[in-house]
This record gives sequence, structure tokens and C-alpha cells, in this order.
Amino acid sequence: MGDNYYEAGNISYPCASWAPILGFSGCVFAVVFANIGGAYGTAKAGQGIMAMGIRSPELLMKNIIPVVMAGVLGIYGLIVAVILNGKMMPPQNGTGASVYSQYAGFAHLGAGLCCGLSSLASGLAIGIAADAGTRAIGAQAAMAASWKKMGFTGDAGGQVNSTGDALFVGTVLIQVFAGNLGLYGLISALILSQMDYSCEQN
Repeated sequence: MGDNYYEAGNISYPCASWAPILGFSGCVFAVVFANIGGAYGTAKAGQGIMAMGIRSPELLMKNIIPVVMAGVLGIYGLIVAVILNGKMMPPQNGTGASVYSQYAGFAHLGAGLCCGLSSLASGLAIGIAADAGTRAIGAQAAMAASWKKMGFTGDAGGQVNSTGDALFVGTVLIQVFAGNLGLYGLISALILSQMDYSCEQN
């Protein structure tokens, strides 16, 4: 280290004036990424549901679950953003000195990214799985109906008497585990949001 290492220009103050940028960025990332994941999951699942509804309209409401699960992801981001916003501290009256620390800023930025990116990944997984799953359920139901119309009464590979319940249960389980990804991010974000350090200015 040089002799000038400890000069005032090289000191990193715990509560720098730019620290609140990190906290507010955490709020933005939590809401925006979570909503992108929720929007993609809803749109992709909706495509599959509408395609399935053409041939099997009676199954439409039964397969609306992935849309609900994708919509919940946006709520995760909103919850984290509200909590982080409550942790933000304005500059001190009179002096204008910042009391919001870099430590809190980086923790809150990490919280926002944990929730936002986890919800984004969860939305992608829910949407893709729901699109494929609902189309498969609709195709199986339509195939079973066509077998019955043609007068087949035997097993026919299990298609004649199939109600699609096995595929439905499997699809729901896949979506549940995909939705858990966003929940893990929310839990991590709640833990990180509790890490606080402020500068007491006299």
C-alpha cells in the first residue's frame, strides 16, 4: 500500500450518499422481474388452456390452476418491494447527511434480486409446463371421446375409459414444484431484508 492509501479520498464511508440507489434498485428488481415471470407464465398457460378448450371446453375451468399460480408470483415481488420500501431511510433533516448504509443497501439489493429472479424462473417453468400439460390433457380427453364414438368398448390402450385424471395430477404436481422456486426466493428475500445497519448522525 502506498503512503496515500488512507487519505480522505480513498475512504469508503458506511453511509454514502449513493447507498439508497441500491435499496430502491432492490424494490424495482423484485417487482419488475416477478411481474415478468408472472406475465409470461399466465400468457403461456393461457395459450395451452385456450388450445385445449377448443376440443374439450368442459375441462377449461379445471385447468385454470397454472394461471392462478403464475399470478401469485407478482404478489411475491410486491410483498418484498413494500418491505424494502419500509426499510429505506431519508437523509437527516437539517444536515442532509445519509443514514442509510451500504451494508443495508447491498442486502436489500440482494433481497430484490433473490425474489425477482426466482419468480422469473418460476414463471418460465410454470408457463412451459402448463402449456404442454393442458394440451396433453385436452388431447387425451378428445381421443377418449372419439374412441367411444367409434364404438370401441375394449381397453384400447386405456384410452376409452380414460378421464385424464392421471395427466391432470401430474401436471399440477409439476406446476407446484415450479411454483416453489418463487417461494424459495421470497423466503430468502425476507431474510435478507432484515439485515440493517444505519449511521447515527449527531
